[in-house]
Amino acid sequence: MRSRKDRLIAFLMVLPSLIAIYIFVYGFIGSAIQTSTTDWGSNPSQPPLAENVIRSDIGLANYEGLMTDMMEFSFRNSLSNTFFFTIFFVGGCLVVGLILALLLDQNIVGEGLFRTIFLFPMALSFVVTGTIWRWMLQPNGGVNILPQELFGLNPIDFGWMNSRDVILPFEWAQVPTLLTYIGIIIIAFMVVNYATKGKWRKSQYGVIAIVVIALVGFSGLWNNIWLPLDQPDMESSIAPKGFNAALIGIIIAAVWQMSGYTMAMFIAGIRGIPEELREAARVDGCSELGVYIRIVLPQLNPIILSAMIILGHISLKIFDLVFAMAGPDNAQTIVPGLLVYIEGFRENSFARASAIAVIMLFFVALIIVPYLWSQLRDDS
Repeated sequence: MRSRKDRLIAFLMVLPSLIAIYIFVYGFIGSAIQTSTTDWGSNPSQPPLAENVIRSDIGLANYEGLMTDMMEFSFRNSLSNTFFFTIFFVGGCLVVGLILALLLDQNIVGEGLFRTIFLFPMALSFVVTGTIWRWMLQPNGGVNILPQELFGLNPIDFGWMNSRDVILPFEWAQVPTLLTYIGIIIIAFMVVNYATKGKWRKSQYGVIAIVVIALVGFSGLWNNIWLPLDQPDMESSIAPKGFNAALIGIIIAAVWQMSGYTMAMFIAGIRGIPEELREAARVDGCSELGVYIRIVLPQLNPIILSAMIILGHISLKIFDLVFAMAGPDNAQTIVPGLLVYIEGFRENSFARASAIAVIMLFFVALIIVPYLWSQLRDDS
């Protein structure tokens, strides 16, 4: 049993760290939230950098403006870019990392060398990666002229970060309906997963959630919840939402850098699976492919979830890679992190920059908090 003196000494030892976290993490978060409810930087009569600037409280007007104001279409475009970037970045890293891990699991010659080569991009910063890939994806050079240099074919005619093509276009007013379909698909997948494992109570909760989402989505209640645009027709002609083809090069660069990280996670998980399980499956007549499908991959589910959480967190906060490859003024590749920089350090619109940062924090919390909650619940 620890004495009261030991507890007091332990508390005093961690107290400086607790104070630093309270001030520099939660204190700054609270300050950003408070700033986002003011007009700091948007009131012409109050210069934002004046010594005695007066900041008036305007409530949630900045958030409403970001979602509905015609002049804030770049923010809504950044949300669309972040969504598609996250989907393809996370999916690409998982697929490439898993393939590399499975190849290295075949006891090939020089495994250590290949593992080092695949891990090397992770040692680079996103700025270095962005600079390298920006050179490689130049419209009139780099990979575009490889077919001509190697095989005498016509060069690739693709602008990469300069492309203005939009794939899978949609309107901002369609977002609630699209989210309804996505939510139903995700929960239905979870219901089937729980049902196959015999967890009937969780399956019932999932069915109830699907019914609730369907009722909200198809009964028109979204019309009373979702903030409509001031001039939706004009925005759709200026900046149509969808998957901007200019993001393809950035996604390739990001996957190139982080797939080695997921490979390392998968290798650690594969090497942690007892060899007796594989041998038992082979004795029972399972093929080598079947061993991976029925034995190895199910054991990697926790690692896949952890990788998705970490990669999703990175994608939501992406800034330096996009800045290095496409610059801050490319409307086709704009992301919320760049908008915080533009609004806060160029326009001195500190209130709008804080509002964007708080929205980013909300999306990150949507990923991190449920994961931490589930981990703490499992540990207890």
